[in-house]
Amino acid sequence: MFFWVVAIGLTLCASLAVLWPLSGPSRPAEPGADHDLEVYRDQLAEVDKDVARGVVPAEEAEQARAEIGRRILRLAVGGAHAGDSASPTRQGRLVAMTTVLAVPLVAWGMYSALGSPDLPPQPLAERLAKNPADSSIDELVARAEAHLAANPDDGRGWDVLAPIYVRMHRYADAVTAYRNAIRLSGATAARQSGLGEALAYAASGIVTADAQAAFEAARALDPADAKAGFYLGIAMAQEGRKDEARSSWQVMLEKLPPDSPWRGAATEALAELDKAPATAAPQADSPTGDDVAAASSMTSEDRAAMIETMVAGLDDRLRHNPQDADGWMKLMRSYVVLGRTGQAREALQRGLAAFAPESEQAKQLTAFAASLGLSATE
Repeated sequence: MFFWVVAIGLTLCASLAVLWPLSGPSRPAEPGADHDLEVYRDQLAEVDKDVARGVVPAEEAEQARAEIGRRILRLAVGGAHAGDSASPTRQGRLVAMTTVLAVPLVAWGMYSALGSPDLPPQPLAERLAKNPADSSIDELVARAEAHLAANPDDGRGWDVLAPIYVRMHRYADAVTAYRNAIRLSGATAARQSGLGEALAYAASGIVTADAQAAFEAARALDPADAKAGFYLGIAMAQEGRKDEARSSWQVMLEKLPPDSPWRGAATEALAELDKAPATAAPQADSPTGDDVAAASSMTSEDRAAMIETMVAGLDDRLRHNPQDADGWMKLMRSYVVLGRTGQAREALQRGLAAFAPESEQAKQLTAFAASLGLSATE
């Protein structure tokens, strides 16, 4: 009830602020027209007097009378138009007042039908303090983030929040959370492999040098870590080392328990490895629908040749149009996937040479190259 009282009061105040100027009486007609008419009459009388005294010739007097007559005529026409406009102004006022009154009535009707005026208030502090079992995932994350903002050295909190960030596709936040957990609580195989996975997701599925280092650290702590083994196989495939990737996944499948969720991932990766030259195709110029249809019927050698042609075409296009930062990043990624690190590094140098050293494009290329394990100084 209190809500409706406040809403009606505010609405009335707003409506009155608009209606008050419209409800006043019409302003009287301007007295200027009558005054001008008197002036013109006096001018006509003065002309007659000048003619009688012989001061003004009769011809000039006629011209003066004609000019004054024209002014009186214009004044009369203007007054008639002003009188005609009085009626539309009153109609406009009526329409405006009706509209102002209709808006809150329609709004109240729609809100009463579609809104929830009886819903109790839900302050953030109360929502964060309620039973976790009754909270949504967003509320739980907000509680954890509020706790970590006040207690940034809580390694356990970062450890719990990191995998949740991954499931929410907040990969940059997941990387930060895993690194904080490792720094505060020490390195474990689960934390290192989780960090590697977050880094790979953040790089659009590419197992970068940082991600590979995290997976290798996880394997060093636990040689049976399935997540690290799977992603290290992905890294081999992306580098063009298909035989090593196949062998790694086959050994992994032999050691995994039957109920391991990584069995399906490894089996699918092996199947994809036999279909394409790598588990992730280089992202050069986007293929057309005809390209995809043709590739599906090609042999592995023909598909590899087609990819080589696409990468070569992208390389040639960038030589003629180097002001394309996205193109340079695609070319670097393609060469890394094909296992041609030297050519990827050369593409980085050529891309940097196309932009000013302190430009946003140069910084973007340098950061992207670092995510692929390339350095501009090598």
